[in-house]
Amino acid sequence: MTKKILSVLVLMGAGQLFAQDNLINALANNQGKDVQKYYQIKPIFALGVTDVKDQGHSGTCWSYTGASFLESEMMKKKKQPVDLSEIYTARKVYLEKAINYLRMHGALTWGDGGELHDIINIYRKYGAVPQSVYTGLINGATVNNFNEMQKDLEGYLKGIVESEKVPADWKEVFEQKMDTYLGAVPKTFLYNGKMYDPKSFAKEVVGLEDEKYIEMLSVEHKPKYQNTLMAVPDNWSYDYAFNVNMEDLIRTIDYALKKGYTVGWEADVSEKFFSWQNGLAIVPEKDFESLSPAEQENYYHTYWKEKTITPQLRQEAFDNYQTLDDHSMHIVGLAKDQTGKEYYIVKNSWGTENDNKGYLYASKDYVRYKTIAILVNQKGAPKDLVKKFKKAPYTSL
Repeated sequence: MTKKILSVLVLMGAGQLFAQDNLINALANNQGKDVQKYYQIKPIFALGVTDVKDQGHSGTCWSYTGASFLESEMMKKKKQPVDLSEIYTARKVYLEKAINYLRMHGALTWGDGGELHDIINIYRKYGAVPQSVYTGLINGATVNNFNEMQKDLEGYLKGIVESEKVPADWKEVFEQKMDTYLGAVPKTFLYNGKMYDPKSFAKEVVGLEDEKYIEMLSVEHKPKYQNTLMAVPDNWSYDYAFNVNMEDLIRTIDYALKKGYTVGWEADVSEKFFSWQNGLAIVPEKDFESLSPAEQENYYHTYWKEKTITPQLRQEAFDNYQTLDDHSMHIVGLAKDQTGKEYYIVKNSWGTENDNKGYLYASKDYVRYKTIAILVNQKGAPKDLVKKFKKAPYTSL
């Protein structure tokens, strides 16, 4: 059994509730001193973004990434960006997830996790709320901590499933439980001198009602240029995504950035070659386990030639649990190092305490290898792919 699979079992054994904390802790030793001497990376350009945030002790990276993405979408439309409430979106996801959990008689992964399409789906159905109105923090708390809440919510739902009787008022009870931990969401609120509810705020202030988005993935076991089920545990809504070639992912990100659109990015980060502290994600040609002790000691003090990533290698990593759907981030720009190699500038939601003040540089080979899915405005996607997407059928086999 590989070390990667062992680490997966450790994360899963701790439960979905603690997975994000465990993930961050597992990456703590992936760092070196003065890494910038070996990787002299400089930005080429960066698009408009809001401040880096910290998701705290919650697996809400998808919601933080999604809020950041929507805020950048506002900036692209020359609108004053709003600091959107990530926890408003998260709790609406938990309600919808609970509905599916009961419909599936408990045969659904429960936890903090979600996907980037959840942001768009919730925005369309429930609107949005500014952070100034709803933080999800009560009783003096300054950071999210969903551990106890998720235990309570899951226990309540499991009890219903085991009783084989769904109470008529279960949604009200479920909402009240979330209120206990997160505070109640105001039905209406004052913003810049005007009263709104979440739906009117989304329409009149955020103003993205007319925008259309594409979520893309790349898997080899399904037909290309068709919509296929995103087969990952946190896809509780069983959404489909547009299946493209591996190089289409890179082509789309490059095209979007050049057109001034940012990209939501779902990826695997539980890798030795992902250094959050140093803000660097690459794919060294040599696997860590194959290195000599001296090479391992200097792992972060070596400029590595990267592995050639093929669709087959990418698919194998996904099928063997070497690539996991464990984090979402926001691609906001392009950079290059001293050799001319390009990297994406990535905004994270783990605070600003790393070497790049909350950002990291991800090589294009890392993105080729470890991407689960991307989310992009259709205006920021290559026209040929948008044309195929609009005609794409849905496949189930």
